[in-house]
Amino acid sequence: MVRLDVWLWSVRLYKTRSMANKAVDGGHVRLNGSPVKPAHSVVPGDVVTVREPGWERRYEVTQTISKRVGAPVARTCYVDQSPPKPEYLLAGPVARRDRGAGRPTKRDRREIEKLIGRHPVTFEE
Repeated sequence: MVRLDVWLWSVRLYKTRSMANKAVDGGHVRLNGSPVKPAHSVVPGDVVTVREPGWERRYEVTQTISKRVGAPVARTCYVDQSPPKPEYLLAGPVARRDRGAGRPTKRDRREIEKLIGRHPVTFEE
């Protein structure tokens, strides 16, 4: 019998146990389709659904472990039944401004709109 948050942490689905605990408390993790608390027990055969931005990942528990292990060993503890990642999440990174650069100037905004392909709105009198 292993706690859900401990299992999520030990198979490396979350970086820390407290992150796993917050995800379960926040309703981002379901066990066999129903919301549970972090202390709920996980047994082999259970299906854990983890909601991430833009998609849901499904894992079938094949082995319960309570200690964090290396990634190759962790992958043997579950079967990933997730659908493929949506195309829009596979796209390249979003352009970001340098830290401390401030707000874009009018010139910067016009260059950005030219790259995106949008035309500025003009008002006629």
